[in-house]
Amino acid sequence: MARYELKLPAMGESVAEATVTNWLKNVGDFIDVDEAIVEVATDKVDSEVPSDVAGTIKELCFKVDDVVKIGQVIAIIETDAPAAAAPEKETSKPAKAAKAIEKDIAQVKETTLSSAPADAYKSERFYSPLVKSIAKEEGISVEELDRIQGSGVDSRVTKNDILNYLERRGTAAASPSVAAPSPVPQRTYVGRGDEVIEMSRMGKLIAEHMVRSKQVSPHVQSFTEVDVTRVWNWRNKVKKAFEAHEGEKLTFTPIFMEAVAKALVDYPLLNISVEGNNLIKHKNINIGMATALPDGNLIVPVIKNADELSLRGLAKVVNDLARRARASELKPDEVKGGTYTVTNIGSFGNVFGTPIINQPQVGILAIGAIRKVPAVIETPEGDTIAIRYKMMLSHSYDHRVVNGALGGMFVQRVAEYLEKWDMNRTI
Repeated sequence: MARYELKLPAMGESVAEATVTNWLKNVGDFIDVDEAIVEVATDKVDSEVPSDVAGTIKELCFKVDDVVKIGQVIAIIETDAPAAAAPEKETSKPAKAAKAIEKDIAQVKETTLSSAPADAYKSERFYSPLVKSIAKEEGISVEELDRIQGSGVDSRVTKNDILNYLERRGTAAASPSVAAPSPVPQRTYVGRGDEVIEMSRMGKLIAEHMVRSKQVSPHVQSFTEVDVTRVWNWRNKVKKAFEAHEGEKLTFTPIFMEAVAKALVDYPLLNISVEGNNLIKHKNINIGMATALPDGNLIVPVIKNADELSLRGLAKVVNDLARRARASELKPDEVKGGTYTVTNIGSFGNVFGTPIINQPQVGILAIGAIRKVPAVIETPEGDTIAIRYKMMLSHSYDHRVVNGALGGMFVQRVAEYLEKWDMNRTI
């Protein structure tokens, strides 16, 4: 018999850790090769970790909600493979040394907060041992810690965040006139028959992200109406041939994405991110595609280098990302790196809306429902009334760095690309 250490595999570029959300197997269970053992979450994506070997689970090294670093051992599996006696003795020393180091680290962490009461900093938010140690030394309660806005991954509080807070806190203490009032706890009356539903993990992340976005960015909106009759008629002309040739449907979404990508090339100051007092002008145009999930939550897979894809390529990428998003099969890297976001609210019958910016981006475009409406058409013989297909574009942008002229010109350029669609175009 041999003992196999199953480690948390790499989950994409820039992903350093994951949170255990659900163990699919228990100690004593038998597991096959490639059978999922645990569900983990990184940012918004849930992933399953399969076993590399077949055998019996002897130990699960983490609990649900624990944060695990990439490469850490998450489970011990006993396999039927014979263990070589000599090599095991050779490797036992490094293994023992590694365990000793892990034990020392655990003791250091325990000592750091040894004088704090049990669960003194128990919270739904994750805090590193260093942040907890600073909070303890400065007399910051968990309630006060929870109110600090974090700049780290998933809005986590970093060392700099808590030090900056302490500096402001000291200034406020010295000047009672600027002291912030204590927040009033919000309580909701629950009547007989009411059902209390706990927010899902993803729901909490989305809520926190949206609140932070509204606090950070002064949102401004510009709206424009678009005549998409040419797009409507062209798609009807080619969609059957496209589906027969490609085996999938041609929706309006890749058409809209192409128009947005072209407009971002024309107006690169919408393809930026804000970092402190600096603007990061992105070379690549990576468009986030807001996608509704079956459980009512939302996820934003990213179309990388959208301006370099043909319409056929965009159609394939859009369909693939949407399909895998709804099946919870996206990889962590596929929801990262977006530079601008598009949300198709028209798929729910909405005419227009005021979407919230996906930080740290500076703009998001909502595409409304396409409707048949009577419209005045200019002809050589004079004005006439005709039935046209029209929709609204709603552009939300960060007024710290995008003024009304730029925000308005950008959305108008998207409209121009759609209204001047080439009816003779092939795909």
